[in-house]
Amino acid sequence: MSSGLDPITLEVLTHALVSTVREMRATVSRTASSVAIYDAKDFSCGLFAPDSQVIAQSEDIGSHVVPLPWTVRSAMEKLATSLAPGDVILANDPYAGGTHLNDVTIIAPVFRAGRLIFFPAVRAHWADVGGMVPGSMSGKATEIYQEGIRIPPMKILERGRMNEAVLELLLANMRVPEERLGDFQASLSACRVAETRIQEICARYGLDTLLEAVRLDLDRAEARMRTCIEALPDGTYYYEDYLETFIGGEFEPLLLPIALKVHGDCLTADFTGASPQVPFPVNSTAAVSAAGVFITVKSVFDPQAPLNQGSFRPIEVVTPPGTIVNVQRPAPAGSHGEIRKRVIACMVGALSQIAPEKIAGDLCRTSFHNLIGGFDPRSGREWVHYEWSAGGNGAFKEDDGPSAMASIDWGDLVTVQSSEVLETRMPLLVESSRLCVDSGGGGRMRGGLSMQRGLRVLTTGARYSLLADGAVLPAFGVLGGRSGFPVGCWINRDGALADFDTPGKVAGYQVEQDDVVLIRSAGGGGYGDPIERDAQRVGVDVREGYVSPKAACELYGVVLDEGGHVDSLATSQCRKRLRASRIMLSAVLDPAVFEQGKVSRRRICRLNPADIKAFGLCEDDIVELDALHAAPLRAWIRVDGATQQGTLPIDAHGLAILKSADGDRVELRVLRPPPRPDQRFPNSAVS
Repeated sequence: MSSGLDPITLEVLTHALVSTVREMRATVSRTASSVAIYDAKDFSCGLFAPDSQVIAQSEDIGSHVVPLPWTVRSAMEKLATSLAPGDVILANDPYAGGTHLNDVTIIAPVFRAGRLIFFPAVRAHWADVGGMVPGSMSGKATEIYQEGIRIPPMKILERGRMNEAVLELLLANMRVPEERLGDFQASLSACRVAETRIQEICARYGLDTLLEAVRLDLDRAEARMRTCIEALPDGTYYYEDYLETFIGGEFEPLLLPIALKVHGDCLTADFTGASPQVPFPVNSTAAVSAAGVFITVKSVFDPQAPLNQGSFRPIEVVTPPGTIVNVQRPAPAGSHGEIRKRVIACMVGALSQIAPEKIAGDLCRTSFHNLIGGFDPRSGREWVHYEWSAGGNGAFKEDDGPSAMASIDWGDLVTVQSSEVLETRMPLLVESSRLCVDSGGGGRMRGGLSMQRGLRVLTTGARYSLLADGAVLPAFGVLGGRSGFPVGCWINRDGALADFDTPGKVAGYQVEQDDVVLIRSAGGGGYGDPIERDAQRVGVDVREGYVSPKAACELYGVVLDEGGHVDSLATSQCRKRLRASRIMLSAVLDPAVFEQGKVSRRRICRLNPADIKAFGLCEDDIVELDALHAAPLRAWIRVDGATQQGTLPIDAHGLAILKSADGDRVELRVLRPPPRPDQRFPNSAVS
């Protein structure tokens, strides 16, 4: 549709709306009460159209903003006919388009001449919204009611009048209510600022001109994305990953498959076949799952232009209800960060088959929600600390992955929280914050390193919880890149390091005074074969403390002399030995490569007993299958005398994922757990 709007005015109005969102962000960060919001920036702002489309955002967290249209849509379905100037909507319900209960959303309708024109909205992570543990996110919740108080879209202000009774009821069910009230008021103030700026823009340029600029901006974003998708080869591309849970104390992987269909200038991400939802915190909503798809496509194909809903119009996402990607009541939904990152990983795995130059190794696997809190008898106050030590990002064609850095779904979230702020506000002592040596996946380009942190608890009565993924299955590499370190957590009590029986899933563990909670985030996946990495770069990594001399030799095939310099001859010989020692098997087409677990299917790797013995493998070992052309597959070893020695049974989808054919050689790698740290973090690098 043609328009009389000149391009200069279009750009001015586009950036006026973006600037409005930035002012909203400044308002929240300067007025909020929670450390997680004002210091770590765990919140996002956006402007939305009445039909729920996001029309402007800035440096916000994609995992907040991209699912927000579902919340706006739910609010409109319920309240549209009764909205009036001065109304403000409050919500956090995952089943109504939310993420998890801690992400509380405020939506403020803006009217002009009696017409509803925009919704400024703020989604902020409240450090606690009630539930079974301090911080609300339990690694062992079995229903959503244990995760906190659920707020369906409701009017918290009606025609400018606060619903004091509802607000009092909500705060009475949350820990540290004075902080929650401060966070609420900060979000409300940001929406008021946005309303003022929107009215000023309308007064200067006219409402019709502003709405026409919004329409054109959405349309050109759509056109850019359609052009990007159209450049891809048509076809259906598959990948599969797993979420982690424990049933009856035993590890149970939950299958997450994707069929990514490219058809002309449209793209469909179909998650049919995903594991059924379970009564454990590994489920998430359709809004969050779709957001993972949208964030990946936007980041890979159109990263420079401002984000709005137009970019997502050519994309369809299929999330079957009642599965881990479209949770239904009353299953818990606190694991939104884990599903989102697994969806991104599946997208990366599928896109690696058709656009390997544009993708990176798997990112840090999880949002790594660590919660410590309780009642401090010294101050006579409740306290809650929410820690998400950042992991490593995946390596990419041009360079190594960033270490301890926000991933593509986290925007400008601060990922190394201030020790000074934590020690001032909480009964905690930050004993160490370091990068973990060898934690980045090996590759021609190395995956980013994970972060290790030691938090000493200085009071009694504290409890620790962890909701994470990637404690068993680490972030994978691409094009032959290796996996990074998985996440880990331990309690150091009087110098003895204690493990948890369900890695990545902890609920209300009683922490004694002077215990140290040791946490290690996940490392990023590598890009390309590690023995093709420039040997001098490996030497620099060793000198900087990113890679150990042992890993330099055993993973990269680089030998250093006593002065730390590369021994070129020894390195050449070492790399030849490494290449010759790899486990290589001939792929054999076979459809019977999945088995049914307690809840979900998993891929198995059936090998001849002679191969099992020769390669030093064991039943149930977790392995990667990799042809070095795209992303690897994960599978569980099974001893099978009917399998011919030297062969690897694999189905047609598996061969397509590996970009291989029947009879091709495939490398098998065992995923071994990395060493545990001790109380001094001896395998750490940078302080």
